[in-house]
Amino acid sequence: MFNPSSRNIPIEKQAATLLFVDVQNYNARRDGGEYVGMSTVEQHEKFGYFFDIIERETIANMQKVQAACRASQVEVMYTVIESLTKDGRDRSLDYKITGFNVPRDSWDAQVLEAIAPADDEIVLSKTSSSVFISTNIDYVLRNLGTRYLVIAGFLTDQCIESAVRDACDLGYLVTLVTDACATLTPERQQNSLNAIKGYCRQVTTQDFLNELAAG
Repeated sequence: MFNPSSRNIPIEKQAATLLFVDVQNYNARRDGGEYVGMSTVEQHEKFGYFFDIIERETIANMQKVQAACRASQVEVMYTVIESLTKDGRDRSLDYKITGFNVPRDSWDAQVLEAIAPADDEIVLSKTSSSVFISTNIDYVLRNLGTRYLVIAGFLTDQCIESAVRDACDLGYLVTLVTDACATLTPERQQNSLNAIKGYCRQVTTQDFLNELAAG
């Protein structure tokens, strides 16, 4: 029986899945749909740190983690914000209030080219903060035999936190790659990591790469 007594144990590659959360054109590019109508100055004021850190560090770390997981035959999966409809009438109430609408099959809904999915990797569309609420990811992960869920993506204190907490409650051992996720300020990043320490193991990209290489 799978009954570990600690979260701080290495993954078993054959029972692990890497999940990228919301790393897509809509929010991870300066010309993405989330920023339409925003001046350069306004974008810099609100999102300057975010774009600086992801372009300088986070996306490169995602690429390293993705490549290492593929080489180790760890399943790689993606979730993107994407409505089932073009007008977004199927979105959650939260997304409607916030104003998030990524139309079905749009450019905004595509995974960022830097970590583009391979031909047979799974991409799930979601319309809620937690991927576990608006998709069948739990069903899919169990069909894949996943017990260890490795998470990276955006934003740490929003959709990442939601995924971590739900995955933990559903019985997965969660590993969060701390420098392969990001949010809008360093303070928010650290506060989020502190808040979810009790729900997941937290490792750096290099620590995770070393773990895969050793196993």
